[in-house]
Amino acid sequence: HNRAIVKRVIAVGGQTVDIDYSAGVVYVDGQPLDEPYIREEMYFPSWDPMMQNTHWEIPQGSIFVMGDNRNHSTDSRHVQLGPVDTGYVLGKAVFALLPFTCPAWAIAPP
Repeated sequence: HNRAIVKRVIAVGGQTVDIDYSAGVVYVDGQPLDEPYIREEMYFPSWDPMMQNTHWEIPQGSIFVMGDNRNHSTDSRHVQLGPVDTGYVLGKAVFALLPFTCPAWAIAPP
């Protein structure tokens, strides 16, 4: 859509990605990813035949990206996006500003 997107890099060129939707697990080179940032179980995208692949071999010079909100995300699982050429990478996000949550210890007493 000619706009920048922010996605998590899951794999780089030369790696493989496999998704076991029944277990809700993403594997890179056969190793399961520890993804505590995923808030809901990832389900099989039966509504979109262009996202039903479960195995990818990432070409050199490309990255495989996925959104943290997997059930509502267009990412490298989609045939029309697929692995992204690294020439399209604009930068690296190092922190998230929103949603802003404040731990209880950081709130000053009245």
